[in-house]
Amino acid sequence: MAHISILSSSVRTGRHSHRTALYFKKFIEENKLASVEILDLNGYQFPVFNERLKFQTNPSPEVLAFAEKIKSSDGIIIVTPEYNGGYPASLKNVIDLLYAEWYRKPIAISTVSDGVFGGTQVITSLQFTLWKIRAWTVPAMFPVPKVNDTFDENGNALDKAATDKRAKAFVDELLWCMEAKRKMSAS
Repeated sequence: MAHISILSSSVRTGRHSHRTALYFKKFIEENKLASVEILDLNGYQFPVFNERLKFQTNPSPEVLAFAEKIKSSDGIIIVTPEYNGGYPASLKNVIDLLYAEWYRKPIAISTVSDGVFGGTQVITSLQFTLWKIRAWTVPAMFPVPKVNDTFDENGNALDKAATDKRAKAFVDELLWCMEAKRKMSAS
């Protein structure tokens, strides 16, 4: 079975984007689409980036474990809030920390905000960064406007039918890219 890691990007006090990460974990498990885990950057609390992992002389066990989780994942869902039109430093930090681990990795992006635009302003800058490190960004996106009106604190969708319909199209696109990569890697 394929494995998806959900990267919950916010380390902010009172964060709301984590609700979306919790939702995707439940959605993937309920529909038996893949094995899944949440990589919560708030739990890792990595120090500010000072060098890529491959150049570090004494990386921490947490950094090595995180790198292995990214490398061994068949696909990634990044859930990121929008902060002033960009994505959080915690996310940029882990993107820059790794390099080969992101190579051709299928990555789907879900943006989140408290406002009406659902964090869509962050898409361009995040996609550009991921392209530069040669990750494979999936064309489907999952913006979440007014996150508090969409999910409760446990990641339950307040309009489950409509949210699940959107999530299915989003996750199906990621799964398609994961399968395409698997087939291309096998040949």
